[in-house]
Amino acid sequence: MLDPLAFRVRPSNLDEVLGQKRLVGPNGILRRSVEKQAPFSFLLFGPPGTGKTTIAEAYARSMKIHYARLNAVTTSKKEMEQAIADAKLFGHALIILDEVHRLDKAKQDLLLPYVESGDFFLIGATTANPYIAINRAIRSRCRIFEVEPLKEIEVIEGLKRAIDSKKGLDGKWQYEEKALIYIAQLSGGDLRFALNLLEASSIQYEEKRLISEEDIKALERVPNYAMDKDEEEHYDSVSALQKSIRGSDVDAALYYLARLCIAEDLDSIKRRLLVTAYEDVGLANPSAVERCQLALEAAEKVGFPEAVIPLGFTVCELALSPKSKAACLSIQNTIELAKKQPFLVQDYLKLTPVSLKEEDKYPYDRPDLWEKIQYLPDLMKKMRFYQENEKTLSNYEQKLNENRKRLLKQGRSNDLASLKKQK
Repeated sequence: MLDPLAFRVRPSNLDEVLGQKRLVGPNGILRRSVEKQAPFSFLLFGPPGTGKTTIAEAYARSMKIHYARLNAVTTSKKEMEQAIADAKLFGHALIILDEVHRLDKAKQDLLLPYVESGDFFLIGATTANPYIAINRAIRSRCRIFEVEPLKEIEVIEGLKRAIDSKKGLDGKWQYEEKALIYIAQLSGGDLRFALNLLEASSIQYEEKRLISEEDIKALERVPNYAMDKDEEEHYDSVSALQKSIRGSDVDAALYYLARLCIAEDLDSIKRRLLVTAYEDVGLANPSAVERCQLALEAAEKVGFPEAVIPLGFTVCELALSPKSKAACLSIQNTIELAKKQPFLVQDYLKLTPVSLKEEDKYPYDRPDLWEKIQYLPDLMKKMRFYQENEKTLSNYEQKLNENRKRLLKQGRSNDLASLKKQK
């Protein structure tokens, strides 16, 4: 059985890669790396079908060095050990690792020493945000590059290449320009989706030699990600949905939800509503956040068209609920500071403290002391990260604020020996 079209027409070098000029263009960092024959380890992240693995393989071929392609989920530890052994034989070699965010600890422990010592260079590909989903030890050894969805004109160029390529359709079918534009609009920047639809149309219309826009519409009408002919309209509608909920305009929120439901883009709706629930409703109404999760699970189970019922339910509740960004703003600002000031953890808070007297150890058996202990490093002990929402209308959040004021008034200490003497 032949490989799918998307795999048969992969670029053989960086010159053939579509889009991503920031990486592979004349002044792109990967282009310069190839020109100088100076490979390095890096991570590529972005939506499906944007060419992450394709770029990695094209980079390896352009370098003209040995490479192996593995998958963090399906590749066994034994297969990984063999790939590492082969790479070491070649001196300069690359290992391309798909789904790198799914790498388990045993495989991480296996890879890291060799990446650190330069026995081979690692190229990871992932759809997940590497700053959240990928082990810090791997991140620290790799440059991180974002791969963006392809533009409509770039998807069309990819389709035309596949139509003419001997590995593709070999010129046996012709497509109206409007048909290619329609496929590109449906794809939402996902070339793999576009190529799969192109191949499906050649199979469906095997006897035809000129395939029209109407032929494609008869085959597929649901966009992969974009909503309509304006590829930005989808992203604008997702943005408008969150802003309408944040502004407590239930009518506008329902309208933008309806537009997204027409496109049946359940994944985008779920992501945005879950983020909105935690970011904009948050501590003002935690039960609404929990019910949002349940509604999204229900929508996933029943699918469209019935999914609109639980989706409509949660959008109405989130829009009409009191709002609080306290938790969201607090963690965002804290992350910014943590990047600049990575202070050491207090000795008595460490998992396995060394050479600490018994009276200075954390009192697991004294819950009455837990809220009196200082947890921040000494140089940060007076810093306050939580941004209290003083104007909240939520009874729940008002109680949280009152408890926080009590704790601040009480104070905290790093003198555990003295605290333990308290009764």
